[in-house]
Amino acid sequence: MRDTRRRPQIPTRAVVRSVVVMFLGRLGSLNALEQSGGSSFWRRWLGRALPSADTIGRVCAQVEAEDVRQVGRQIYARLKRGKALPPPGHGLMAGVLDAHESHATYRRCCRGCLKRTIETRHGERVQYYHRHVTVQLVGGDLALLLDAEPIGPGEGELTVALRLLDRVLDHYPRAFDVVLGDGLYANSTLFNHALNRGKDVLAVLKDESRDLWKDAQSLFAEMEPTSVRLGRREARCWDVEGFTSWPQVRRTVRVVQSEERTVVRRQLDGREEQMGARWVWVTTLPQAVASTKAVLALGHRRWAIENEGFNELATRQHADHVYRHHEQAMLVLLLVAMICCNVFVAFYRRDLKPALRNRVSMLHVSRLIASELYQSRAGAARAPT
Repeated sequence: MRDTRRRPQIPTRAVVRSVVVMFLGRLGSLNALEQSGGSSFWRRWLGRALPSADTIGRVCAQVEAEDVRQVGRQIYARLKRGKALPPPGHGLMAGVLDAHESHATYRRCCRGCLKRTIETRHGERVQYYHRHVTVQLVGGDLALLLDAEPIGPGEGELTVALRLLDRVLDHYPRAFDVVLGDGLYANSTLFNHALNRGKDVLAVLKDESRDLWKDAQSLFAEMEPTSVRLGRREARCWDVEGFTSWPQVRRTVRVVQSEERTVVRRQLDGREEQMGARWVWVTTLPQAVASTKAVLALGHRRWAIENEGFNELATRQHADHVYRHHEQAMLVLLLVAMICCNVFVAFYRRDLKPALRNRVSMLHVSRLIASELYQSRAGAARAPT
């Protein structure tokens, strides 16, 4: 990896490898990383002493983001060659698009910060925040975070999503078959853009004022629903294709509606409770390619980017922490965190035997990684006897 320093005394490689250990050990901050500097591990891992927290943050602000992305592509290629990314039962791999807000503050601002006015008890205040759009590859039991693009001042989420989608399709042309998104992505520009790149789209349909929604509901009212079971969900489904009520999209679309019931056992008292939900999706997938059950499975797998993506990054990898308030440093550290998340999950799911996975959690494995830093700490104090 490269950075823009002219005469670096500390190699970029040492800085990035230090950040990798911080994310894999889930230390949570550069200061926590710096406090492990007395460990003999660093001489073995870096061939030198651990750089200071200030140095790591400063260098990350100058690292080329494209170099970090290239490492992520190499990891995907190795997993693909090793047949570690099997498709789900219906055979369709999905690329999920969604945006995430990493942090917000009233005090600090950089060139990449977005601004909004918040009404507080002390009057109106300007809040600064960062958001990025992410693409996640969702297959069977393994989901990979492929790439992220920050939303700049004056940009909309869809504009950034299209730019990100183009880059992902250039570098991962055959990674997924269908693009998934929430209601914001039920947009003709995105649908046509994906179709032009040879990908189908499936998005949540929410706007009840659309002609497409009205036409679909009028047809569903005349139809008998079909029953579909998906795991613990029992669903009554309506599925019609060939709609021309969305003329802005260059292909006819299909609308699928699902009324679902799920039985949930409450942990507090052990009682079972039935939960209901209603979903409507619009897609370019024909029935000959994806059955109603496949559309339901794809629609619900959209939540993987929240549960297995943003939640894992924020709560486990501490990727929402502002390690250095600089637009380039924040992007580079996010991309490294995504790579570490992918490697860690792939190691846990593919390298560990099932018997071991049944005994230890991912959190426990990350603590074992962190323990190496403290066990090999030079001059560590002995436990009191």
